[in-house]
Amino acid sequence: QVQLVESGGGLVQAGGSLRLSCAASGRTASSYAMGWFRQAPGKEREFVARISWSADSTYYADSVKGRFTISRVNAKNTVYLQMNALKPEDTAVYYCAARRLGSGSAYAQHYDYWGQGTQVTVSS
Repeated sequence: QVQLVESGGGLVQAGGSLRLSCAASGRTASSYAMGWFRQAPGKEREFVARISWSADSTYYADSVKGRFTISRVNAKNTVYLQMNALKPEDTAVYYCAARRLGSGSAYAQHYDYWGQGTQVTVSS
């Protein structure tokens, strides 16, 4: 069993930065691939980024490539999402997710555990 807790969301002006954190609990949490997803009001949940358990593989949605960076520190059981050059369309609830197998996935249904989400609001 893995529990995930996101933090770091907030209100920021367009062009600003935020860093989200996802703390994972559980003895084997560091062996899970991790992903970040987001959901804006009235829209479906969408993939943002994912990282393998060893951090040797990352992948980003085209909409955030070059602006967002996913990373992890397994010794702290924590995954980060550094978000730069934020745009109003980045406004959403951001969720982290853990996947037992593989190097991660862009599909929400492939993940086994989810956090409760953290709100990110970007003002224009």
